[in-house]
Amino acid sequence: MYILTYVLAAIFLMSGLMKLIQPKSKLDAKMATLKGFSSWQVKAIGALEVLAALGLAPPLIFDTGLNLVPVAATGLVLLMIGALITHARLKEFPVMAITAVLGALSMWVAIWGYSDLIT
Repeated sequence: MYILTYVLAAIFLMSGLMKLIQPKSKLDAKMATLKGFSSWQVKAIGALEVLAALGLAPPLIFDTGLNLVPVAATGLVLLMIGALITHARLKEFPVMAITAVLGALSMWVAIWGYSDLIT
């Protein structure tokens, strides 16, 4: 389970940093989905992805603040639900599959994290 959490953290850290660092015009060429969003909305999504990634991996590495892991994973599930809605409106079905898988894996990490806190 730890490996899955690290992989999700890496994916969302890279995705979020890309949205934070690159100008929107450059992102629009790579991701057609982002054309409907303003620059600050893209930066906000990127910041949320980076924050979630930072909530996933460090608590597992340093064995402290483990309650952050399921909260961060829950945030990613919510982000992926929003992404699924956006991709569905634009009829981007292949991208929806990737988003659904990332959302499902995030949900799995969230459930695992909450069950670890309970036991």
